[in-house]
Amino acid sequence: MVMHLVKTEPREASPRGFEGDPSRAARTELVHRLERATHGLEGTTPTAVEGLFVHRILHPGGPKPALQQPAFAVIAQGEKRLRIGDEDYAYDPMHYLVSSVHLPVVAQVSGASEQSPYLGMRLDLVAEDVTSLIGDEHLPPPAPSASGRGMYVNRLDAALLDAVLRLLRLLDTPRDIPILAPMIKREIVYRLLMNGQGMLLRQMALQDSQMNRIARAVRWLREHYAKPLRVEALAQEVHMSVSSLHHHFKLVTAMSPVQYQKQLRLQEARRLIFAADVTVAAAAQTVGYESASQFSREYARVFGEAPLRDKRRWLQEGEAGAPRN
Repeated sequence: MVMHLVKTEPREASPRGFEGDPSRAARTELVHRLERATHGLEGTTPTAVEGLFVHRILHPGGPKPALQQPAFAVIAQGEKRLRIGDEDYAYDPMHYLVSSVHLPVVAQVSGASEQSPYLGMRLDLVAEDVTSLIGDEHLPPPAPSASGRGMYVNRLDAALLDAVLRLLRLLDTPRDIPILAPMIKREIVYRLLMNGQGMLLRQMALQDSQMNRIARAVRWLREHYAKPLRVEALAQEVHMSVSSLHHHFKLVTAMSPVQYQKQLRLQEARRLIFAADVTVAAAAQTVGYESASQFSREYARVFGEAPLRDKRRWLQEGEAGAPRN
């Protein structure tokens, strides 16, 4: 298992105190603003700022499969771990996470309770916003980056934290949002481009980059996940050779195109079984499985138990008052 938790210095303080941290006041304000924005809520809540979501979790439960979309994520209180394949990406109030493509993950929140809930925020990243910035002649050249993965963790510095706070403050003055929010979001994208592995975000928007081609392959798979997959046709769609597609797709997503499609199918089937109340056979057929028994076997390997047993457990958790996120 490979860990991607950036801890190059001794851990400064717990998320509850920030003692000794020069950004203590700003980090404390982040906790208070997310506490106010999520008061009386649990789970993920959209805000008046387009693409900005806030999180409050009291009952984290066990690991949960999810589809991580391109986003910038910050935690004010608690910790979170995302697994892609056999790699873990963990972050906390001292670090932020960036995902540059849609990635099937297994997510787990820790350090949350009724008295001290998990608090965080997510800002969706739009390729056009990145493209606009990298086309600016005044943008400094990027620092070199060694990782090709579509997700990374980096230290949350004072300048980026300040921009995050200014974006959250707009929730108190809605009339300012249409004018100021785009400006602050542009600053956040700029600081992400200039920090840590920002080169990966640049590649996301560059038409001739391998990252951009893989992002297009991911988009194609998300739009056609229920159809039979011919890797040769997918490679042709994104103007890559089959061997290059396999290599770079696995480099970015930690899985092959076939494995990625399987994750998409199983997660959509799970959503149908839970939310739409369809039968297991109907869900399997809807997402492209010809064999219900094969579907059940693969479902159990990914989610830990057979579909109906998984749904019964989910319903029991709901009846027990453990909210899902």
